[in-house]
Order: sequence, then structure tokens, then C-alpha cells
Amino acid sequence: MPEIIIETFNIKRIDILDEKGNADKSLMPALSDPEIKRMYEVLTLARTFDHHALSLQREGRMGTYASILGQEASQIGSALALEKSDWVFPSFREMGVYITMGYPLHMLFQYWGGDERGVKCPDGLNIFPVCVPVGTQTPHAAGAAMAARYKGDKIAVACYFGDGGTSEGDFHESMNMAGVFKLPVVFICQNNQWAISVPRERQTASKTIAQKAVGYGFEGIQVDGNDIFAVYKASKEAVDKARRGDGPTFIECFTYRMSDHTTADDAVRYRTKEEVDEWKGRDPILRLRLFMEKNGLWNEQYQKEVEEKAKAAVDEAVKKAEGIKHPEPKDMFTYTYENLTPRQIKEMREL
Repeated sequence: MPEIIIETFNIKRIDILDEKGNADKSLMPALSDPEIKRMYEVLTLARTFDHHALSLQREGRMGTYASILGQEASQIGSALALEKSDWVFPSFREMGVYITMGYPLHMLFQYWGGDERGVKCPDGLNIFPVCVPVGTQTPHAAGAAMAARYKGDKIAVACYFGDGGTSEGDFHESMNMAGVFKLPVVFICQNNQWAISVPRERQTASKTIAQKAVGYGFEGIQVDGNDIFAVYKASKEAVDKARRGDGPTFIECFTYRMSDHTTADDAVRYRTKEEVDEWKGRDPILRLRLFMEKNGLWNEQYQKEVEEKAKAAVDEAVKKAEGIKHPEPKDMFTYTYENLTPRQIKEMREL
């Protein structure tokens, strides 16, 4: 038999806003000036939150924290495409998503301060708790999308994870289920180039991560993850497609983790300063600011107002979080099982 060569994938890549603030007008999503300003203000708020969180951790006022520095556009650009009625399944590095969706800032500080009550989602939002085990939120997202199908809910499910998560079994099972049943789920991978200390090329041989969707029968897209316009455009199209019942989409946001993996890590041990400096020039906030300046949407006074507003909001959130009475030690038993075991009863009495 003659050899037959089948073209297996043709991954689309979306780039709109370059590092100097120039945008491809033919690809620009329909955004008003106030909407673009809101993007910048949420980016600034998220980075301010991140900076304060790192400072609190270093001062011993907060536990281990996973910085979002450099990845803000991937999170905020995608979250802006969602509605509050949509379901969100985050990993442990999605503070920008929480902030964009309107999650109370003080509750985020409360959670990272060791109080699990901080991830008890307020009414009106559908955000699952922080998921620390790598990739285990992906089956939850597929399950929620299946439930939405059964119920006839015209919603979308968004699931966030890193590049390392795409090498986990849970990820592949979820992608397979989503493809088979055409589930209304958008898988969003923040490819920040490092799975803790393992570089991307050491944990997957795929030329792109987006192409992994092809094997499961649906579209994979790669976007410049530091370009908030590209992220928003791809996410909006994917979310709309999910709501129409046209199935899942996998979006790879090509970005970079400019900080350590967490505050328990030291990235200097496995990557070079030159690599980090190169990516600092691709800062997602800087490039949006340059675009806004060129289009008359930014000036020094506006910058000052945005920064002051963000700092005031974060300072108030820290004050509120640290003013909440600590949970009782017995709560670790009270909310674990419906009926305590004899050993737990004994241990609780000894507290």
C-alpha cells in the first residue's frame, strides 16, 4: 500500500499587541475606551495585590504564596470574557482571575494567611476553591460542564492550569471527555515555561502545548499570553462557542513566570538572570500602558490615580483580613467528616 501522510494539526496563533504598544487593528477585539481602561486598572490592582502578598509572606504575616508576576494578562484577559454565572476552576496561581471576577480581596488574603474560610465562595460567583494538587481540577471542570449540558444551562466552564499540568493523567482524561461529549468547557493553560524547576522541553515533546487538543477532537489555540487583547479575543470566542453548544476549546497562553514558583522556591538555582530580564521587556502591563499612551488613554495623573486606588483597596483588604478572628483549632475536625471517628473525638478533646 502507498504511504499516506495525514496533516494532524494546524494550530492558530493570535498576536495583537506588540512589546512597543502597537496593535494590529484588523485583529483588535471590539473594546470601548472605558473597557480598555478597566483592563489596565484590574492589571494594576492584581499586581499591587501580588506585591503586598509577597511582602506579607516575607514579614511572617502570611503563608507560602504563589506569585502571578508576569502572568496577569493571561488571567485577566481570559476572566474578562466570563460572566459571573460561568463556572471557574482555578489552580493555585489564579489570583488575577479571582480579582477580575470580583472576589473579595480580603478573603484572598485570609486564605493565603492559612484560613480556609477565605475560599468559601460568596453568593453570586461560581469559583471553586484553590486547587494545589497539579491538574486535579480538570476532571472537576469537565464534570461541571457535563452537568451544565444535562441541565441545559447556557453557561461556560473555564479551567486554569500550568504547562506542567498538561503532563498529568487527569488533564488527558478531562480533555478526552470534553472532546467526546462536546462539553462547554474552555481549558486555559498558562504556559509560563517552567513546571516548578523543570523547563517545558523536559516535560513534554510537543512543539506547542495547544496541539494537544487535536488528539481529542477539538480546537487548540496559542496566544501571546502577555498580550491582553489576544488573550481576551481568544477567550471571548471560546466562551461564546461553549455557550452555543459547539464544544470545548484549549487555549495556550504563552507567557512567563517572572517570580519564583512560590515563596518556598528559589528560581535563581535553575534559570538565568538573562532569561528573566528578556521577559521583563515583554511585561503585559507595560505594553498595554504604551498602547494607551499612544491612543490618549494614559497620562501620569491617571497612573497616579490608578495606583493610589489599587493601594488603598489592598491596604483595606489586608486590614480587614487580619482583623478576622482566627478559626478554632477544633474546626479541623468539625468540617472533615459528617461523623467523627473515635480517634478524632479523643484528639479534639485534647485541644
